Amino acid sequence: MKDVYILSVETSCDETSIAIVKNGCEVVALTILTQMDTHAEFGGVVPEIASRMHTENITMVLEETLNKAHMGVEDVDAIAVTYSPGLLGSLLVGIEFAKVLSYVYHKPLIKVNHLIGHIYANKIDNKLKFPTLALVISGGHTELIKMTGDYKFELLGETQDDAIGEAFDKVARVIGLKYPGGPNIEKLAREGQNSYKLPLVANDGSYNFSYSGLKSAVINLVNNERQKGNEINKADLACSFQTAAVDELKRKLELALKKTNIKNVVIAGGVSANKYLRGEIYTLCQKYDAELNLPEFIYCTDNAAMIGAAAYPLYLKKDFADLELNALSTSDIV
Repeated sequence: MKDVYILSVETSCDETSIAIVKNGCEVVALTILTQMDTHAEFGGVVPEIASRMHTENITMVLEETLNKAHMGVEDVDAIAVTYSPGLLGSLLVGIEFAKVLSYVYHKPLIKVNHLIGHIYANKIDNKLKFPTLALVISGGHTELIKMTGDYKFELLGETQDDAIGEAFDKVARVIGLKYPGGPNIEKLAREGQNSYKLPLVANDGSYNFSYSGLKSAVINLVNNERQKGNEINKADLACSFQTAAVDELKRKLELALKKTNIKNVVIAGGVSANKYLRGEIYTLCQKYDAELNLPEFIYCTDNAAMIGAAAYPLYLKKDFADLELNALSTSDIV
């Protein structure tokens, strides 16, 4: 079978990324240009600034990727792009750029859901084994999904309020840590102990998650201690919060492992880069003799390689988009 090369574009938030992916699993070239330092000044991503910077940088990112691959756009078989979910302005920059490439070079256009891209990051230099349980954990999503094949999804449970990544960021802000909150919570937690008692949330026997109560408990704890004139041990609080947040993921995943008897697990999304989480989920999977598939750290955060990996099954099915393709700021996997 002829090798398939897909040029993929990812601009859903504050990373401008373009990749060339071979056969959905081999990264020929990848470029990621982050805006993190710019947005750190504002304590979070500013949508207008993000879209403007994508516009300024995307041509340069394409050139760098093509140079790495020693290829031209004419050498690829298709153009893939993230169309949802994400910041509307940022998505539109990538979509319009991909549509121009598709039109000028006469290449089929493939639209890819950003969250599905995170799942297929596990296929890079690896294989997805079905059936599998996929834990999608990011700043905007916390979902437990059953996959029985390529693009065959069944939603088992999801967050009823805040996503886990959002909770990490908000707790980081409350205890005075800089953006991005998640990695800074993880770093500080290594220096602390699980000494603060925090509530057990969403302990209802379902697959659904909840992080609003846990986040609020931390905020109330900090406010109450400050009013009493007591000093907060930030490292201990970071450790206690991280432990409680990850414990909820473990409880829901363990329930699914018990009930479904599925022996394959993948973790997807930006929070999957958390090393403590990885260790805890690995230990849980060992308990149930399940195989855990983890993406490399570079493929945990937003990147175009995962979009190219997720586009490959769609290419094989000739599931192509037309030039009327538009962005959607919100969407679910199923």
